[in-house]
Amino acid sequence: MLLGYVYKLRPKQAQVVKMDNWLDMLRANYNWSLADRIDTYQQRFLQGEYCDIKTKSVAYPLVCCVCSFGASGEPWRDNGKKRSAGEIQITSLPELKKVRPWYKNIDSTVLQQNIKRLDKAFENFFDGRGFPKFKNRSTMRSFTFATEVKLDGNKIYLPKLGWMRFYNSRPIPEGFKVKSVTVRKKADGYYVSIRVEDVSIPAFPIKPSNEINTVVGLDMGLGKLVYCSDGSVIDNPRFATNKKTKRLQRILGRRVSRKKKRSHNRRKSQRRLSLLQHRIATKREAYQWQVAKKIVNKSSAVAIEDLNISGMMKRCKPKYDDSKGRFLKNGQSAKRALSRSIADASWYALISKIEYMASLSGKVILKINPRYTSQTCIVCGHIDAASRDGEKFICTNCGHVDDANLQAARNIKLKAVNEYGLLLKQIKKVRRDLPEPKQLVLFETPTTESTVVKRRQHHAHKSKRGVPGNLGLQLDLFFQDNNNGGSATSL
Repeated sequence: MLLGYVYKLRPKQAQVVKMDNWLDMLRANYNWSLADRIDTYQQRFLQGEYCDIKTKSVAYPLVCCVCSFGASGEPWRDNGKKRSAGEIQITSLPELKKVRPWYKNIDSTVLQQNIKRLDKAFENFFDGRGFPKFKNRSTMRSFTFATEVKLDGNKIYLPKLGWMRFYNSRPIPEGFKVKSVTVRKKADGYYVSIRVEDVSIPAFPIKPSNEINTVVGLDMGLGKLVYCSDGSVIDNPRFATNKKTKRLQRILGRRVSRKKKRSHNRRKSQRRLSLLQHRIATKREAYQWQVAKKIVNKSSAVAIEDLNISGMMKRCKPKYDDSKGRFLKNGQSAKRALSRSIADASWYALISKIEYMASLSGKVILKINPRYTSQTCIVCGHIDAASRDGEKFICTNCGHVDDANLQAARNIKLKAVNEYGLLLKQIKKVRRDLPEPKQLVLFETPTTESTVVKRRQHHAHKSKRGVPGNLGLQLDLFFQDNNNGGSATSL
């Protein structure tokens, strides 16, 4: 089983300066490695058959790497097999330390993980995502140790950094072994993420479909964060888009823009804005963990829409009028507020947390196609876009009236049951105010009082005021209160 624990570090000032220098050097190494791969690709495919433009040596397989994602260095292993681009750059790290001795202050595993980070970026590119980008100060804010670190209470030992205290908010369970440690810089300081593993403890098994007895359908919204098929709703606090926070972010953003670029005052203003955004993100994350735990505890399976959130937040296509020679309105200004609300709700992060909590609890996540879920009547099954009017749903066929989002949540649950062939458990609802009938004793004659269930009677509290809003004492014009329990005297 793999688990992750995040703590806030309490480093000394010298350690903070050292970690800041590490980030600068790692960013330079990452950018140089990325540029090296780009140049190698251009020399191999765009510049002809030469391995190096300066020496103009021919690209023979025995003298250079001819793969499309190669890098400058030794391409061959001792056993005659070819190295990958990441392995070439990792094996050239000792030469980097000879040329630039200040890289010796960084742990070797940190430098190796930095190259593997670039490999992961290229893997994402080959899978259809964006091409790797060069890092700057705002995008390069973490580094990873692959070696075993030492833990002693509220202290942690990091190679080449020494012992460092941290806020031990929750202890790591016994028997787990530390696999990797990632140090990340945020607006309010440095954090450490410890990844632990225990091979003896298996992962939680996932329930088969024949053991799923209850399902809850979820519909993501903006007015309310989540609408559940059981009729319950979860509020959307709007941490970043409420009136007070939007005003404060606008003020701090203006203060940053008015300062001179690359000045000390601009950095201070930017830090204030970053701290505000960090607090917003922390509140949102804590709230989402509570919501995820609450949802997973509802049933043995959770049905969620398979939403294309990035497509929902994508900019509108521009409209160009050839006759007038200008662009027309495409609705992007109106959609901007919707995109901000979706980003503030952070549906993707919430769904990821629900999936994580479900995996820890052995629950099942059912992904459903969201098509027509908010336009289908749950009673007659009629599909019509005109049935939905804002937050209301009025079926044009049978006249069924319901909340549009709760209607969608019930449709999601029904879709999950039909697609996965689930047999749900029928739950009988029993009134809590009806006590159980009296059990008769042998040879006892049944009577009406012993067999008929009596409803529990609710009596009002005894008070001097018989009717709410009226005093029990008739007052005259010259009433005076003498503080004797409501007594009155008349002149």
